[in-house]
Amino acid sequence: MKTDNKLKGRDLINVGIYAAIYFVILFAVAMLGMIPIFLPLLSVLVPILGGVPFMLFLTKVKKPGMIFIFAMIMGIMMLLTGMGPWPLLTCAVAGLLAERCFRSGEYRSSRSAVLSYGLFSMWVFGNYLPLFTDYEGYFAQRADYGQAYIDAVQRLMPLWMAPVLLLACFVCGMIGGTIGRKLLGKHFEKAGLA
Repeated sequence: MKTDNKLKGRDLINVGIYAAIYFVILFAVAMLGMIPIFLPLLSVLVPILGGVPFMLFLTKVKKPGMIFIFAMIMGIMMLLTGMGPWPLLTCAVAGLLAERCFRSGEYRSSRSAVLSYGLFSMWVFGNYLPLFTDYEGYFAQRADYGQAYIDAVQRLMPLWMAPVLLLACFVCGMIGGTIGRKLLGKHFEKAGLA
């Protein structure tokens, strides 16, 4: 019997619900970025704390496109909250990679689920890209934070931090996915993820 791969209303509702939960966590954690030392730590905290809701979301994913739509919702939300177009681009790339990875496990592999979340978490790096590609523009938008904030961020975020932050997003996504998988063991079994 052939399975229906078309997204239905219920699938889109699941995407919307879990994207909203993930965004609330993201937004709460992102507020810490107002403190300079926490700005680079967002690449650690967002993937780890977002692991549980995202892994719970993956127990509902059985059709192609759901992860990509989730990622694009995050990108659009970042665009609407003033983070510019870079997160939208990284969400598209990370969403496609995560989608392909989870599909390769036929939506039933918990290993693919954890790896998918690691790949998905790389979207967070898009929030840092303006800092490395348009240094002056980035700080011009944050002039009202004060010179002390700008000086502290400049010291904490030299150019060599770019690949470190990208790697941190992936590794911490894997950690967050593993934590989520362990905490949601019964949900994974019920969903047929082994």
